[in-house]
Amino acid sequence: MSGALGTIELKRVVITGLGIISPVGTGKDVFLQALLAGRSGVRRIARFDTTEFPVKIGAEVRDFDALAFIDKKWAKRMDRYAQYGVAAATMALEDSGYPIGEDPFAVGALIGSGVGGLDTFMEQTGILLEKGPTRVSPFFIPMMIPNMASACSSILLGLKGPVNATCTACAAGTMALGDAFSLIRRGDATAMFAGGAEAAVNQVGMSAFAALRAISFRNDEPERASRPFDADRDGFVMGEGAGVLVLEEAQHALDRGAHIYAEVCGYGLTGDASHLTEPDETGEPAGLAMSRAIRDAGIDPSEVDYVNAHGTSTPLGDIMETQAIKRALGAHAAQVMVSSNKSIFGHCLGAAGALEAAATVLFMEVGRVAPTINLENPDPACDLDYVPNVARDAQVDVAVSNSFGFGGHNAAIVLRRWHG
Repeated sequence: MSGALGTIELKRVVITGLGIISPVGTGKDVFLQALLAGRSGVRRIARFDTTEFPVKIGAEVRDFDALAFIDKKWAKRMDRYAQYGVAAATMALEDSGYPIGEDPFAVGALIGSGVGGLDTFMEQTGILLEKGPTRVSPFFIPMMIPNMASACSSILLGLKGPVNATCTACAAGTMALGDAFSLIRRGDATAMFAGGAEAAVNQVGMSAFAALRAISFRNDEPERASRPFDADRDGFVMGEGAGVLVLEEAQHALDRGAHIYAEVCGYGLTGDASHLTEPDETGEPAGLAMSRAIRDAGIDPSEVDYVNAHGTSTPLGDIMETQAIKRALGAHAAQVMVSSNKSIFGHCLGAAGALEAAATVLFMEVGRVAPTINLENPDPACDLDYVPNVARDAQVDVAVSNSFGFGGHNAAIVLRRWHG
């Protein structure tokens, strides 16, 4: 899409690299295979003893070795969430082959996080309480703050362009992609390493979300616990990981012969202005975010083939999103495929939107859409086509990916198959 904003020529933006750390595997190929197979990444938590915890299940990253991506000295100075983010950015660079040295000031990083360095916060608070304030690490703050996945990626990859971070709860990954898209489109960068990173499956994260009654208590059936749009859903399953995508100005990508996965062509935002944690049940604000993204893309709602849903498996959230999709797409909503990847890899909080965007462009490439698993007893209030339980062969030309965060943060991006 091209146009004008004042005297600024709007540039087209494409995706040329993917980096994935997820509960169902590291790397785009393993990730895609698990999604299409509907293979759940939810298990009983192995990272710590859950005996006294009311929730004992989660979607942990199990195959990650930080030293495969990061020098030992640097790895020790990063929280686990930042390690995930840097590793995903490193994979995305390798996948893209982007020539950073050509102009380091033209390429930046925008990697969001919902909660940042929760491992570090828990560990260092324990040291403070047990040993006193003089024993707290001098790296406590730079390891904990939620901009460090972006900052460390910038430092280690040599990215000197715009470096920023979103911290908008579960919408952080999608907002990072949308903000990076905006930077490139108006010419403030040629490329951005954008996405989200999270590592909240620990004692603090699990106890806090359990106290909030936001997560599933289905401890006896981990793989069946995340069940978006199902009448028996009882909350989301905590996940973790990172997704980083290389967004690049289209002509630059064409000139260097890059592989183009898809085009980013629209971005929309709204706020609920209603509640700390619960969504606006009418779906009006979330639906407007979708509508704004569709309008920004210059397309008609009838052109949308697929919605990668936020689909958390919470009682209120799934009904709200169903209403939002109907508001944005009108009668066409009944014809559109909708699926929730969170049914498979849980809710990765600030990383979720980036992982789901990456999944969507991979679905476009292979002509198959992953299912919403565990959809066994459909909620009558959720009455769209959620691609239940089995992957579906389908050509997706236009997709919307949604993310909605605590505090009422609503974000949607439009992705389009690349046609040149």
